[in-house]
Amino acid sequence: MSPARPPTPEHPTASGCPASAGPSTCDRTQLSLKDVSKAYGERPVLDHVSLTVRPGERAGVIGENGSGKSTLLRLIAGTETPDSGELTVRFPGSVGYLAQTLSRTLGLGPRDTVRDAVDVALAELRELERRISATEAALAAHEPTEAELDTYGDLLTAYEQRDGYRADARVDAALHGLGLAHLGRDRALGTLSGGEQSRLALACVLAAAPELLLLDEPTNHLDSRAVGWLEDHLGAHRGTLVVITHDRTFLERITTVIVEVDRDLRSVTRYGDGWAAYRTAKAAVRRRRAQEHQEWLAEVARTEALIGAAGRRLSGTGGDPGEGFGKHRRSHESKLSGQVRAARARLDALLATPVPAPPQPLVFTGEPARAAGDPHGASSGPPVAELEAVSVGDRLHLPRLRITAGQRLLVTGPNGAGKTTLLRVLAGDLAPDTGTVRRKARIGYLPQELPARVTRRSLLSTFAAGRPGPPEEYGDDLLALGLFREEDLYVPVADLSVGQQRRLALARLVTRPADLLVLDEPTNHIALTLVEELEAALAAYRGAVVVVSHDRGFRGRFTGDRLELRAGRPVASPEQSQAEGAPSPRT
Repeated sequence: MSPARPPTPEHPTASGCPASAGPSTCDRTQLSLKDVSKAYGERPVLDHVSLTVRPGERAGVIGENGSGKSTLLRLIAGTETPDSGELTVRFPGSVGYLAQTLSRTLGLGPRDTVRDAVDVALAELRELERRISATEAALAAHEPTEAELDTYGDLLTAYEQRDGYRADARVDAALHGLGLAHLGRDRALGTLSGGEQSRLALACVLAAAPELLLLDEPTNHLDSRAVGWLEDHLGAHRGTLVVITHDRTFLERITTVIVEVDRDLRSVTRYGDGWAAYRTAKAAVRRRRAQEHQEWLAEVARTEALIGAAGRRLSGTGGDPGEGFGKHRRSHESKLSGQVRAARARLDALLATPVPAPPQPLVFTGEPARAAGDPHGASSGPPVAELEAVSVGDRLHLPRLRITAGQRLLVTGPNGAGKTTLLRVLAGDLAPDTGTVRRKARIGYLPQELPARVTRRSLLSTFAAGRPGPPEEYGDDLLALGLFREEDLYVPVADLSVGQQRRLALARLVTRPADLLVLDEPTNHIALTLVEELEAALAAYRGAVVVVSHDRGFRGRFTGDRLELRAGRPVASPEQSQAEGAPSPRT
């Protein structure tokens, strides 16, 4: 039970510090890294990184998959320790950390319940309530001393600053806002879908109202309504936010600072004034680096030309030095030799300190292979998959669905409407309780969730699994996709980041023939540049595509049919959806 004393509302100043707190509170609040390094075995990830996030800032962390974004967040959260350097995280109002899985966020297993998750999230507030109750009982038993009253006041102040009186109401609001109002508190976590688990973890972290929020991909698994609720909630957050996200719209609307983690340099760079300013600054930096690289190349070329010309002149000064003009000839040769030595020294210095070209981002250069079939990929062609009267428990009721060769279909609907269930049935990953499924094509399936147990085999071995010959024969094929670098090939898959594991799944998908691609949240966990490359690759693919995506940019650019699933009743075919008001443009 919460203490009876009502809270005192506080409002943030422009700096994010409560106006009533005074400067001393802000002085106690600090997030800084100085010369921090972190490696996993022989693989360095961050190298002498320095960063400061000021109180009240909302920092968006971006970078390529495997660059160290999640590592940076884990270091700040304290779940990992740096190998060297100074790390200071000091927030009197506590720290809330959302990892990419519920088990990592709350440390719970499949037999624990929703109530257990809420209790873990509110553990600090529950402890404050216990201490306040114990102190009240002690004060009532005797005449309190001034020190005891001060202690009691400090406890109440801490509880009020955490808005502890409304903690349970915040839990209910977060569950409702993230589409989890239907979850009973006794529901076992193991019975929740992956998306439900992720949203529950997010709801619990937000409900605890920590001063510092550390969120790793919070918009994954959220429908449009839930993302809107999250943006409103974070926009009103009075503390500091550090968030990893690949959602471009989210970055534009929420962040005030961009922190880029560079995989090549293992460094961190801070850009102020939000996403738009970051893109402008990044373009300017790239132009400058390209110009400096060209100037270095030109200087190398001029120096090499000078050496060549001087050498040719020196070789042309032959003759008998004892004859006329011998002294002049020797003086000329000595001068030329000095010029050659100086030029060679200059060239050695240039080559010893090269100015590299701007690093090229990893690109998705592979086009999904298409099996033999309709040469034109026309959406009016023969069916590649058909579903009749399919149902799966209370999650999916589908009267009929027909996918034709070359068709594009975007499946939409709120969380819990059965989108992932439909894709699993279509891909053959889940057998329906009733109904008929006919598949007349080879299917490439990208599930939303990564395997629960991740292999210790190397990246290359896992990519080549199922193919004839040794894995080394497929190294060039994998590297040609632009998804990985050569040093990644023999890293165990279990040691790769979630984003890199997602890239591996994409690599396997695009190098195996398929007439129908079934893609569940294909843009989850992959870098912003790769999202654009993936969209281009799918646009060039001539087979059929069925995709579920909550990525607002991806959905906005999608051309093709749209099928809206609605929880609790049968759904319409793509053509019927159009009649009901859901847009269904043809490709």
